[in-house]
Amino acid sequence: MSEGTMQRRAERDQGVQRAKRLHRVLVCAAAVPVMLIAAGCSSDSGSGDSGSGSGGDKAAGAGATVSASASAAPTVQAAAYKSLPESCGVLSSKTLKSLVPKAAKSGKKGTSEAGTRGSCSWSSLDNNGVKGSQFRWLNVSLLRFESDTSRGTGEAQAAKYYEQQIQDAQSVAGAKNAKSQTVSGTGDAATLVRYDLKKKEGSFKQQTVVTRVENVVVTVDYNGAGLAGDKAPSADTLAKLAERAAKETVTAVSAANGEGAASPAPSDSASGSKAPSKSASPSASKSATESASKSASPSKSAAKKS
Repeated sequence: MSEGTMQRRAERDQGVQRAKRLHRVLVCAAAVPVMLIAAGCSSDSGSGDSGSGSGGDKAAGAGATVSASASAAPTVQAAAYKSLPESCGVLSSKTLKSLVPKAAKSGKKGTSEAGTRGSCSWSSLDNNGVKGSQFRWLNVSLLRFESDTSRGTGEAQAAKYYEQQIQDAQSVAGAKNAKSQTVSGTGDAATLVRYDLKKKEGSFKQQTVVTRVENVVVTVDYNGAGLAGDKAPSADTLAKLAERAAKETVTAVSAANGEGAASPAPSDSASGSKAPSKSASPSASKSATESASKSASPSKSAAKKS
């Protein structure tokens, strides 16, 4: 091989080596911007995620604020009882016959407001002629309290009114031999207040039973007197009858709100199946009944319900 030929081959080999090095440089140069771009995108993506997270946190915070505001709005537990029974229909004819045997077929309805308050009263005068007469007066009152954010739950309001009614019954002017005792098995709470009260018509034996059942307060005022020389009735007997009326009224309240069975309301056939015996003096009996009825409500609690 000639020297010239060897020189040309060497130059050719050197050219090939230079071309390879140049190719590697170009490839590396092209790779650097791609890496930088990738890094930049990665950085932007991270920044964007952070921003999105911040926005999400703000949105979550706003939602929490709205939720907190909503939960902060005042609320109160709904009242248990939504209605009341008809006041003149809470007692059965049998019970009325025991408490006010000579009363009219239907009671006298007092001031009422459907579903909120009601009252009914009965007067009975058993005229025994020259031996005198036995007078009985019964009043049943019902008051229902609705829950209110400013006044509290219906039950709490009823509990407060229950205590007030007891105090009113205990503070009647002129009351003698006053006693108070708890009554069991009647509503959520029940108290009997009893005392004697001297009136011009005679000496009255007053029995007041105040009962609370859920958000309803029931007040039963019952009294009796021996008039025109007849002997005074037994206070213990009157008390038992008043408690019986209170229990039956509570049952009627529960039944009116879908609990238990309703007590049968007095019907014309039931209450009037037996004609009341004629009194010795019908005109005198009517006059005495009207006179005694006017003074038969010695307790403040009965007057407040009308």
